[in-house]
Amino acid sequence: MSRSVLDEARIHPAIRAKIAGNHADIVREVEAAVAANNVVVVGMKQNPFPRKARKALDARGIPCKYLEYGSYLNTWRRRAALKMWTGWPTFPMIFVKGVLIGGATDLDRLIASGELARMLAE
Repeated sequence: MSRSVLDEARIHPAIRAKIAGNHADIVREVEAAVAANNVVVVGMKQNPFPRKARKALDARGIPCKYLEYGSYLNTWRRRAALKMWTGWPTFPMIFVKGVLIGGATDLDRLIASGELARMLAE
């Protein structure tokens, strides 16, 4: 799968550093959590889907690292950096063994099919 990302050659050199540094700290924080934990859920307050995903994991005794960034009313610019980094448009963003598996509905599908258990056993 390939997704379209503007090629660096098409970005003026004067703004490349600004783009590269745009909320890079939040991306680094998520990357570090993904590297250190088997399951990471990235979410936000007031959104019921991160809570649903964590509840599904808890019900199966699967520990996860939860990172929460703001709510619908704030921190949206910082969260946008995560959306641009992953290409995933919504929260939660769920990572299993370093792989973005999608959101709460995608997690439910992996649980039901047994694929989540297989991924965690690897």
